[in-house]
Amino acid sequence: MPAGIYAQCRFIFAAFTLMLIGLINANAIEWPQEVTAKEGNIVVYQPQPESLDGNILQGRAAMSLELIDRDEPIFGAFWFSARIDTSTENATVRDVRVTRVRWPESTEADEQRFTEVVESSIGSSSFTISMERLSASLANAKQEKQSLENIKNDAPNIVFRQQLTVLLSYDGSPQFREIENSPYERALNTPFAVARNKQTKKMYLSSGTFWYTADNPMGPWQVTEYPPEDLVKMLPKPEDSEAKSSGTAPAVIAVSTPTELVATDGKPRWKSLTEGKLLYVSNTETAWIREVSSGDMYLLLSGRWFQAKKEAGPWAFVRADKLPPSFNDIPPESDIGGLRVSVAGTTEADQAMLDAQIPQTAAIKRSEAKLNVEYDGEPKFDAIPGTKVAYAVNTATQVLKINGQYYAVDNAVWFVASAAKGPWKVADNVPTDEIAKIPPSSPVYNTTYVEIYDSTPEVVYVGYTPGYMWSYPYYGVPVYGTGWYYPPYWGRYYYPRPPTWGLHVGYNPWTGWNVGVSWSNGFFRVGVGWSAGWGNHYYPGRCCGGYYGGGYRRPVVINTGDINIGNSVSIGNRTNISNKVARNNNISGNRVGKNNLYNRPENRVRNADTTKINSNFKQATHNKDRANNVFADKNGNVARDLNGEWQSRDKGSWTPAPATRDRVETGLNNRNVNQPVTLPSRPNTELNRSNNMNRQMNNRNFDRESLNRSRNARQHGMAREGRRGR
Repeated sequence: MPAGIYAQCRFIFAAFTLMLIGLINANAIEWPQEVTAKEGNIVVYQPQPESLDGNILQGRAAMSLELIDRDEPIFGAFWFSARIDTSTENATVRDVRVTRVRWPESTEADEQRFTEVVESSIGSSSFTISMERLSASLANAKQEKQSLENIKNDAPNIVFRQQLTVLLSYDGSPQFREIENSPYERALNTPFAVARNKQTKKMYLSSGTFWYTADNPMGPWQVTEYPPEDLVKMLPKPEDSEAKSSGTAPAVIAVSTPTELVATDGKPRWKSLTEGKLLYVSNTETAWIREVSSGDMYLLLSGRWFQAKKEAGPWAFVRADKLPPSFNDIPPESDIGGLRVSVAGTTEADQAMLDAQIPQTAAIKRSEAKLNVEYDGEPKFDAIPGTKVAYAVNTATQVLKINGQYYAVDNAVWFVASAAKGPWKVADNVPTDEIAKIPPSSPVYNTTYVEIYDSTPEVVYVGYTPGYMWSYPYYGVPVYGTGWYYPPYWGRYYYPRPPTWGLHVGYNPWTGWNVGVSWSNGFFRVGVGWSAGWGNHYYPGRCCGGYYGGGYRRPVVINTGDINIGNSVSIGNRTNISNKVARNNNISGNRVGKNNLYNRPENRVRNADTTKINSNFKQATHNKDRANNVFADKNGNVARDLNGEWQSRDKGSWTPAPATRDRVETGLNNRNVNQPVTLPSRPNTELNRSNNMNRQMNNRNFDRESLNRSRNARQHGMAREGRRGR
């Protein structure tokens, strides 16, 4: 091949890597993508990711090289390892390293030349993939699935009521602090607006719409139409855009221990589902199921299933992969179709698991990332048993002390200082081995899910997975919270810790985790406080976006037609719910790509502009006349999907693929392609011999099973894009 073509190949490969994994953006760029030059084109078909470990993505892709001095295109496959930077909709792939190249149709000499071109060109390129296609394609990957150790799954106290009811949760015994310039004091350790007259000791509670009164913080609470006028004036006005409570005042139950409330609008109304195998209660927001054959009842609370014979219990935890088979048959389009995300083995659960492993990432500007840690007095640290880590208890910031150094996490960014009070700077690295030993029983466990990937003199690349937001994969489904109770710290101020129970947390396919509060969001709408003196006594946890972590902003209220209760969307799957969710800007969820901490307005100032960082990379184009139907199997064979039938590429033409495959694999095929290898600058004899054998074994090793999975994943990713309105 002339030297000019070698140079052109270098240019082509450097350009096409921008679009190796699928440039799906606002302009809906599709696959395959190509780069056109004077000597020819290179066409890359939608790649097939094989693994994602942290921010390291590995995979393979089919491609063809169309040179003007050849009549037929040359088809081949390559494997790669790269880093990803995620945004709301797409992932940018950079630092690409080719680990293997295979050209089944090329000569042995061309194999050497093409390998050299790939090795020398691809490292300086970047590309993007839609989060939908990345997540769907990873369903076909060989993933290491581990369930967390030491997650606590003991059932909380479960209370049943046959009327609309709100759970007034205190974090331990009710604690009060004075509201300055008023005759009142307020309860600190609850997210509700609870006040007490300092002289009469009369209690008051408000949702912003309804008022209640009691003689004791624990109740009983009664509705009142005559609250004190001065207290009413102190209540912050709800935003106009916030949902309004319905016309019925709910009952109030006060608790001071981890509790979940199951409230029905009257007596439970059981409906049949799944050919009579399952019954569910239709007039509650709680997932409450009965299996007909055994008579067992099941409740879904914070992503965990609990089983009992009767309401009074005892309620026992059941793993999501041990549920009765009838749960897998819940119709996706049914009123409780959303529950499938909490049933191991369903498509919805598998997708949630894949979403959970894709990190949210950012490039943080060192010059703009600031941190000021305030302590309640002098810094106080408690040791974490079994580790060399201690954590600060009297601050809202998560500060760790390890081997005499101090490390802090703020909105999923690590900082470091030589003293507990700073000064703080963005960390290049942290002692990950020690941090990884922090157990779920510690309130700083979620920091183990924040990572530092890379750094330059100007920026530090960081990322987090949903564990930082207290969402964890557990035997095939997402669960919320560790199940451990973390006592708050009391000094001059109150420092709450993230809870698992009491907020009626539920997961839905559209937004992730939502807070329910058992009836409506009215009790949270008022800003969980009084306008006077609020900030002087309460320091909310900075770890995860608000009082209770988990990405909390404000709960979602969706009216399913039965009762208007805050988290009913977590179990429903009706079209009207989906439409309302899509239009609701107040949704707070933990789904990957949504509610990214790094993209919140208060954090954007510290984010580097990735378009400038990657400005030297070239972008490929899409030719709409080409079909996105060429794949590479796990052995590097190239195949085409023609109307549901596989054709293999052999000797310059497409022929029907063999019906069976030989499992004998030699040479490079025995290597785990998920492990990066460094290609030599000049292919050695052993590499040539292995590749030559690969060419000879093309049809014998045709892997129809892996191709079928890749095709299904590609179609699923495209369907997800359609459902998300891309």
